[in-house]
Amino acid sequence: MTTAPTETAAARGGAAVPLSRNRAYNILWSSQLMSELAMEVAAVAVPLLILARHGSPLQLGLASSALAAAHMVAVVPAGMIADRWDRRALMLGCQLLRVLGMASLAGALLLDRYAFWHVLLVVVLEGLLGSVFDPAEHAALPQVVPPDQLSTAVARNAARPYVATLVGPGVAGFLFSALPLGPFLANAVMFALSSVALCFLRLPRGRAGTAAGAGTPAANGADGTGEADGTDGADGAGEPAGRDIAAGFRWVLGQPVIRTTMAWMMVTNLVFSALLIVLLAMSGEDRVGPGELGLTMACFGAGGLLGGLFAARLHAVARPPVILLGFTWTAALGAALMAVVPTGLPQGALLAVMAFFAPLANTTVLTYQLTVTPDALRGRMSGVAGFCSGGAGVAGPALGGALTGLAGGGTAAVLLCAGCLVLVALAATASPTLRRFPAPGPRAS
Repeated sequence: MTTAPTETAAARGGAAVPLSRNRAYNILWSSQLMSELAMEVAAVAVPLLILARHGSPLQLGLASSALAAAHMVAVVPAGMIADRWDRRALMLGCQLLRVLGMASLAGALLLDRYAFWHVLLVVVLEGLLGSVFDPAEHAALPQVVPPDQLSTAVARNAARPYVATLVGPGVAGFLFSALPLGPFLANAVMFALSSVALCFLRLPRGRAGTAAGAGTPAANGADGTGEADGTDGADGAGEPAGRDIAAGFRWVLGQPVIRTTMAWMMVTNLVFSALLIVLLAMSGEDRVGPGELGLTMACFGAGGLLGGLFAARLHAVARPPVILLGFTWTAALGAALMAVVPTGLPQGALLAVMAFFAPLANTTVLTYQLTVTPDALRGRMSGVAGFCSGGAGVAGPALGGALTGLAGGGTAAVLLCAGCLVLVALAATASPTLRRFPAPGPRAS
């Protein structure tokens, strides 16, 4: 394989290629955008399909749980796979299998051969393949982007899910209304286009370090800070998978900054996911119309997209501790205000403000993680992070429902969520690690 243009420029000591002309980065970005857009389309199209075929609420719950369970089961082993195998081949294989899954469902609908077990199989396949694709894509990013552009690339990546959130549900509803197989056929096309793009991706050869050497002092850095010294380990392909996975957990748990920020993000995501469910319950209590409710949720996507567009600039001028603690207290204040403002668009405006600062916080944390993590461990670091965020995403809605029931109403449940976020903010402010969160240093080998 040839070396990516940005890596070549860095090696020659010349000016790095701008991200807008970085061919490898643009392939990665667009491939993941298509995946995220397809997931948003499927998130709406699958429930619509089940309901249109007179499915039960139990079937809806099974489909949602199957997707979450597949993700949780696969994401940590997927990180190990991303460190062992060729990342480009992994991503390409995942997209091709996703094409087959979505195309099979569209074909079944065309032939009037709908079966719930088929839908469930496609949903599980999507959860598994998405879990394998994501760590490989995350770990490949520092291979195609030079260190001085990494925060900008991460910021642009942080804006990407909000694009999918804004576009995907509307596209799914329109296509399903026109033709039930439409959303699934469109997803198959998007995955096919992503596969074609990945055929032209080139990643550098010879990643420093390997799975076997991941837990060694050479991988951890002589001073235990996570900085690699460039020493390559032996080929880890023959090592037991369990040992590689355990090495990834040990490394993450051994890095105070990464360990603390993962815990902070997991708890914050847990409460925020619960808050979204509580807000939906409040809207139902106050009989907010479907149109206004849709606009309220769209505010979240719009705020996140706008925040992603400004994240790189703000990250360059603000100190990391200010970013992280500022986001935490903004989220707590926003949640508290939601208990007193009217339901609907006023709460949507507060969601937009909270979402605006989320990409900036994510950029700060992810840039540091990718910078200090050795290349041989980036897949497993991403897998552990995905496991934590996925767990918060699964437990959050259940927590929101439980809080609404226990509190006896949406307003009290919002106050409980706000109280939890205040506790998170107080803990973050008291944490020496977050108060002195370091700016990224030289990139690990």
